[in-house]
Amino acid sequence: MSPSILSGDFWRLGEQIEELEKDGVEWLHIDVMDGIFVSSISYGMPIIKSIRPRTSMFFDVHLMITEPERYIKIFAECGADLIDFHFESTKHVQECIDLIKEQGKKVGIAIKPDTPVVEILPFVEQVDMILVMTVNPGYGGQKLIPECFDKVRELRTITDEMGLTELAIEVDGGINSDNVSIALEAGANVIVAGSAVFKDSITENINKFNEKL
Repeated sequence: MSPSILSGDFWRLGEQIEELEKDGVEWLHIDVMDGIFVSSISYGMPIIKSIRPRTSMFFDVHLMITEPERYIKIFAECGADLIDFHFESTKHVQECIDLIKEQGKKVGIAIKPDTPVVEILPFVEQVDMILVMTVNPGYGGQKLIPECFDKVRELRTITDEMGLTELAIEVDGGINSDNVSIALEAGANVIVAGSAVFKDSITENINKFNEKL
């Protein structure tokens, strides 16, 4: 599980992160939006920097920003453990991969629902994770696009055939405890959930997910 704080209550964010830790959650998904690559604006470096000293959780930082190569170093310095950048957001994919590795961080490459798997195949041997968006990126609470699970199956088949059995495949968008089993069966092994975790009781919601994981 990699719960997305985009759906969190920022008045109580520290308390909510502590509750996630008590529930055994080890990853935290941090969505950064710039209002250009996607229409919404979320938060940036100050949020990551402020929560980093307070938790040992693994920070899965998802950059939905144009030209992410401009900001990789500073996000690494703020405390990201893994930096996901969008294939569609830059003309310098290889440079982004190299920059993240130079900072000693894990590399994730993300794709939108309409981006074919074949587009990222030249890079899969160089990354630690592939993030398959199961909604169009930009805002939370959207309905999942089930056809995206076909891309997960395709990626898992291809990467297994390449011997990349340690490669993580993450899904993000519209995932809840009712459909997470489909994502797992398709080959995903990192699950992002926002409102399905933070709405009402976090502990009860995590327990529902754990029954399926």
